[in-house]
Amino acid sequence: MTTRLPLLVASSVLLAASTASAQDADLAKKLSNPIASLISVPFQFNYDRGYGPTDGNKAVLNIQPVIPFDLNADWEVISRTIAPVTWQDDIAGDSGTQFGLGDTLQSFFFSPKQPAPGGIIWGVGPAILIPTATEPLLGGEKLGLGPTGVVLKQDGPWTYGALANHIWSVAGDGGRSDISSTFLQPFVSYTTQDAWTFALNTESTYDWESNQWSVPINFSVSKLVTFDKQPVSFQLGARYWAEAPEGGPEGWGVRAAITFLFPK
Repeated sequence: MTTRLPLLVASSVLLAASTASAQDADLAKKLSNPIASLISVPFQFNYDRGYGPTDGNKAVLNIQPVIPFDLNADWEVISRTIAPVTWQDDIAGDSGTQFGLGDTLQSFFFSPKQPAPGGIIWGVGPAILIPTATEPLLGGEKLGLGPTGVVLKQDGPWTYGALANHIWSVAGDGGRSDISSTFLQPFVSYTTQDAWTFALNTESTYDWESNQWSVPINFSVSKLVTFDKQPVSFQLGARYWAEAPEGGPEGWGVRAAITFLFPK
């Protein structure tokens, strides 16, 4: 009996550790799904340089809460908010330094709770660009509306799909440029059994007013860990500007993020 007791304790500890690791991996994989039924609050930091003739710099902290709401037994709506807090310096020539809140993008995705045949997960809805910028050079001073959608599949450790939206300006300062822009984000990620995720995507924007592309290619590595029952994901990555509008960023940039997860 005295010999078996330590073995039983050791087996229980190993089983608990294995279960916790599997739960972390499952949460990490859900985090790769933009419309997962999971409350998450990412704080994503981006740094880019090379703006304008004086090689200006920009640092942006995107606060991006994702909150799902049940509509009925078959459908839910997922709220995704992107509120950028921006510091920038000489991004338009000798334009000085600005710091504050930029324009907020609010999206709602109506999505079936069960995947479609073939394991396809999808959601569609409206996107709203809200002119919340605290300085003229931090936003467009326009209210924008348009459609958004996402489609993806999760197959074993892999997640792949695309998110898109289009925004048209519908009101705002008549002295500022109109907005008509398409955002395309194809993505692929691989999540390991110990909750590491390797992700590749682009966040391409086409400006129909100026006929110019912005194409950053992002690669990131993230790890999900649990602190006293609180799951947290840490991410570090780099991106390369394959295409940018005149006066836009150039070369390499940096991305880092911390995401707090609140499973149902």
